[in-house]
Amino acid sequence: MKYSFRQLEVFLAAAHYQNITRAAEFLAMSQSAASSALKELENQFEIQLFDRVGKRLQLNELGRLYRPKVEALLARAGELEQAFSKHTEVGALKVGATLTIGNYLAVGVMAQYMNTPTHPKVSLEVANTRTIAKRVSDFELDIGLIEGELQSSELEVIPWRSDELVVFCSPSHPFANKGPLSDTDLRSATWVMREQGSGTRQTFERGMHGLLPDLDILLELEHTEAIKRAVEANLGIGCLSRVCLADAFRRGSLVPLEAPAERQFDRTFYFILHKQKYRSAGIDRWIDLCKKLREPVIADW
Repeated sequence: MKYSFRQLEVFLAAAHYQNITRAAEFLAMSQSAASSALKELENQFEIQLFDRVGKRLQLNELGRLYRPKVEALLARAGELEQAFSKHTEVGALKVGATLTIGNYLAVGVMAQYMNTPTHPKVSLEVANTRTIAKRVSDFELDIGLIEGELQSSELEVIPWRSDELVVFCSPSHPFANKGPLSDTDLRSATWVMREQGSGTRQTFERGMHGLLPDLDILLELEHTEAIKRAVEANLGIGCLSRVCLADAFRRGSLVPLEAPAERQFDRTFYFILHKQKYRSAGIDRWIDLCKKLREPVIADW
């Protein structure tokens, strides 16, 4: 075998940090040892994996082609090492989740995943659907949990569970004691919304087709709690997932509204994985725990 696993680790670290010094620090190596390992890997096969601009290393076309293959090879090597050592515990996991999932569902799964004798760590990044998909595509996250529909040739999109958005207002809003809303009501309202690029906004716009140009959107916010506070303060009405509104509805600090029957806000939560990423035991364990997650208790309204 012409290459070593250490050379491959240096290649991946350099691809991630785009700097050989930072890659060496990450691998607890000297800068010269890391630089030599990378150079030997390239020289042995008479290839160049990076474009070098000063101290910056940028993956070239060949490097981008081999990166997922090296990721998969090292992941499999890690699994084999665990098998040889008779260790069956799952390892550390890098998870990305959209706001509703990250704030209201993922933490419970994290607790179960980490509750093993080895206490594997989970890093959780919370962002909108567009950002999480980009991070999974770049191999910066092991798995993503998203709210929005996604089309990608690089990613495997796996349905997880159903959800729906609910239009809501404060108890003192004129709509609070109103029956079913009409499209005229929706046009006349002031809205506090999630930002463009979020799965929630995508589902809202799909459900409000034909009305979007006429809507009065006062605020576009990145955080669900900020939207809930703004609606409680009577700055407008909102539309968010039932998952994040259940407690507020039970307390009476917010009131659900009945949208016109033709306005459908149902959606699906998804897992996303890179098609070329190896499915480790940890990823499979995470997916299994998510599928077993109990539905949040939601009051009847």
